Amino acid sequence: MLRAGLTGGLGSGKSTVAALFRALGAHVVEADAIGRTMMQPGQPVYHQIVEHFGSQVVGVDGQLDRSALARLAFSEGRVEELNAIVHPAVIAAQAEWMRQIAAVEPDAVVMVESALIFETKHASAAGRHQRFDKIILVTAPEELKIARFVERNRRGTTLLAPEKAALEADAHRRLAAQMPDSEKAARCDYVIENKSSIADLEPAVKRIYAELQAAAKQTASASGNS
Repeated sequence: MLRAGLTGGLGSGKSTVAALFRALGAHVVEADAIGRTMMQPGQPVYHQIVEHFGSQVVGVDGQLDRSALARLAFSEGRVEELNAIVHPAVIAAQAEWMRQIAAVEPDAVVMVESALIFETKHASAAGRHQRFDKIILVTAPEELKIARFVERNRRGTTLLAPEKAALEADAHRRLAAQMPDSEKAARCDYVIENKSSIADLEPAVKRIYAELQAAAKQTASASGNS
């Protein structure tokens, strides 16, 4: 099995790249999706968040108020407090997911899509390389990242100028909390530039996936599992 980490900052388009890898046959899981499940009422992570941040982060329906939680995390500088609750549980769930796939498909390519592979303080530099055999970075110009964030969050509505400015400011705050792409690139095995269309992404994704597949088969063969 080959374990790949797929990362990229806000608005980089890593989810689009993840979908292309999935279409080629990779097993892909989203760290955010795992986190969202763990943050549902009744889950241990949910209770830890409410206990730590208080009832202000709970909506009238009993669900976490993600907008209120985001304000606390990014506007009030408490993102590491949230990460300390969520990240260890998410990382453990990723490891268990990988183990389950390896048990039935030893030459699989498994991929974790996560914006914070490098930023999290809950996996050391050595730990990241124990978790992943290869790391792939998706990058894009900052102005394009911000435009994609605004487009995603306007939800089909026409934004007034103050609303657009608020979303752009939110994007800047989130990007400021993430490691610059130039630093990430030096720590990654592959870099995919996502500046235009899906058609332009496909050749790079196919090339990288072929290399990941070959490495996965080689690892399985060496361990006698082919």
